[in-house]
Amino acid sequence: MFSRNDFSIWSILRKCIGMELSKITMPVIFNEPLSFLQRLTEYMEHTYLIHKASSLSDPVERMQCVAAFAVSAVASQWERTGKPFNPLLGETYELVRDDLGFRLISEQVSHHPPISAFHAEGLNNDFIFHGSIYPKLKFWGKSVEAEPKGTITLELLEHNEAYTWTNPTCCVHNIIVGKLWIEQYGNVEIINHKTGDKCVLNFKPCGLFGKELHKVEGYIQDKSKKKLCALYGKWTECLYSVDPATFDAYKKNDKKNTEEKKNSKQMSTSEESDEMPMPDSESVFIIPGSVLLWRIAPRPPNSAQMYNFTSFAMVLNEVDKDMESMIPKTDCRLRPDIRAMENGEIDQASEEKKRLEEKQRAARKNRSKSEEDWKTRWFHQGPNPYNGAQDWIYSGSYWDRNYFNLPDIY
Repeated sequence: MFSRNDFSIWSILRKCIGMELSKITMPVIFNEPLSFLQRLTEYMEHTYLIHKASSLSDPVERMQCVAAFAVSAVASQWERTGKPFNPLLGETYELVRDDLGFRLISEQVSHHPPISAFHAEGLNNDFIFHGSIYPKLKFWGKSVEAEPKGTITLELLEHNEAYTWTNPTCCVHNIIVGKLWIEQYGNVEIINHKTGDKCVLNFKPCGLFGKELHKVEGYIQDKSKKKLCALYGKWTECLYSVDPATFDAYKKNDKKNTEEKKNSKQMSTSEESDEMPMPDSESVFIIPGSVLLWRIAPRPPNSAQMYNFTSFAMVLNEVDKDMESMIPKTDCRLRPDIRAMENGEIDQASEEKKRLEEKQRAARKNRSKSEEDWKTRWFHQGPNPYNGAQDWIYSGSYWDRNYFNLPDIY
């Protein structure tokens, strides 16, 4: 990583309080050397949870695994305070992981608003995982909030089942001074469209004194809203399942203890601070009778110097001669500004980023002069087949490796 200490983010951001951040050009120093298309691919790190869900015969157990996958998919955000590069219109990214049993293709399908579409499939034809994400960024003075609009769909083909959900909101605090820190909050509702079962997960905002930092909890309920199972944990760490009655009793007791503590020392509530709260204890209290659904893999020892990347993220931009001859020229592994930043050439990265953004603007101008519309290559717009929301659907044929007439974006 480069030191960001000599750069004042404030000098750029004070011009845009309350504005949509996608329209502002940020200096490359605040980036991490990956495209947002690659960052999205990190949803796939814990694909084993999908394979596990596929292998289970009980629909509630399947929902537990899907919920664990949905939580694990956002776990790599923890401490990732570098901003991924905005993908250029027409940019693509593919990842084939034989060891994890999937292949994925993604494409930047719109520039304003920025929309990234992805489509992953199990190599044994056991699942399809797809979605389109429009990360709506808002600047609030001390923090930047990213609301990932768009539906995520997981189809378990052997069970003829589809699940849909949307991701929680992610917030980066202390962007002016102090240590940057990240929280995710909001409700995530996972629906099984075949059984009507629903899992409602609440990603808790950190709250005063940081007691709730990173916590996730919720229930799986059937279509008549009967609670079948409770889930709890931290999105940075783990997820457990337990019987709902046991969980409710524990919550009640925990609340009582907190109230007593509160009364014994009258807390003085000062103005809400943006400093990172230190949670009471790092780990999650395990309620007796709980079953572990997912635990995060530790990050490599040098992660803090490497943009807080996970081992999975570190290989995303890797390219070798064989791969280079196979992938289309729009793949972001071939994008020069990201590559320069990865190689430690920050000035070149900055110049290339500027050149690519200007090239993209010029191409857009030319299109509007000739009144020609941009055509996406691997995805088309359409309703999500399960919840009817506006979505981008994979058009097929990417893996035929027949790449002609691709746009020259780099």
